Amino acid sequence: MPETLLEAEGLRKRFGTTQALDGVDLTVPNGSIIGLLGPNGAGKTTMLRVLSTLTRPDAGRATIAGFDVVRDAARVRSVIGLAGQSAALDEKLTGYENLLMFGRLSRLTERDAKARATELLAHYDLAAAADKLVSTYSGGMRRRLDLISSLIVSPRLLFLDEPTTGLDPRSRNEIWATVRQLVADGTTVLLTTQYLDEADQLADRITIVDHGRVVADGTPGMLKSAIGTRVRVQLADDADQARAARALTELTGSPAGPGSRPHTIEGACDPALKAPAIVRGLDVVGIAAEDVLLHTPSLDEVFLTLTGSQAGVSTPAGVPADALEGSVNR
Repeated sequence: MPETLLEAEGLRKRFGTTQALDGVDLTVPNGSIIGLLGPNGAGKTTMLRVLSTLTRPDAGRATIAGFDVVRDAARVRSVIGLAGQSAALDEKLTGYENLLMFGRLSRLTERDAKARATELLAHYDLAAAADKLVSTYSGGMRRRLDLISSLIVSPRLLFLDEPTTGLDPRSRNEIWATVRQLVADGTTVLLTTQYLDEADQLADRITIVDHGRVVADGTPGMLKSAIGTRVRVQLADDADQARAARALTELTGSPAGPGSRPHTIEGACDPALKAPAIVRGLDVVGIAAEDVLLHTPSLDEVFLTLTGSQAGVSTPAGVPADALEGSVNR
């Protein structure tokens, strides 16, 4: 089995005047979870559509398990699964009947489809709900059933698009456990998500795209280290915020600005610069700091620094956000 399962080079795709993909490179090793992150409109959905053979690229190439996504589209579809943003389930059928239906649509014999449905329901802790209508399932149960329906034909690579959108914390943890089990069972996962803590929890490596280009790639730890130490100053008087930001910029040598919390300013900071020195420096110019926190950046801060926007906040470009709703090859 080759070490690299998916390899994309120089992918480009334009929709009218919008350059959705602008020379994207991506590598996905076997047995890994790769997080694909970016603001809405960054090109994530277009990337998934190209890689899953639903959209032809204008330029560049991509292979999955050695098969070209354009020339060998049928063979690519035989080794991938895709779970979109919304569960593609029939609520008038039971969980077992849904899996049986997907098995038959995937051209399994009736005997094999029944055996596979029973196996998946037992392995992923849904056997107790197998004979219940999907309309009675909780949101987390529906999402888990949707995920395992993507495994009917045992895909080597699963495209997982926004798997926990709208779920409560308990259901999210259940989905995370299911995804980890998928990988333990031999499935490689390409994950897109707007929840950066989800990527931090699951992904072995993260690729961040913005305006159709890769702006960062590495493990979560590598990306955080590249940003460096962050400083957050809690101000005694919010009226000092603009002046404090200028003062902190001079102290650290890096741009500082309003923080994510009320009455704070934030910015990058040399690890050698300690909190007492920052307090004294601000005090010299007449700014009172109630608290100073030096910390390793979160993945949210990395994302904001690299893309200039919060996760999920941007103007959609090219392909509607719901373009991958539902699932294929199941």
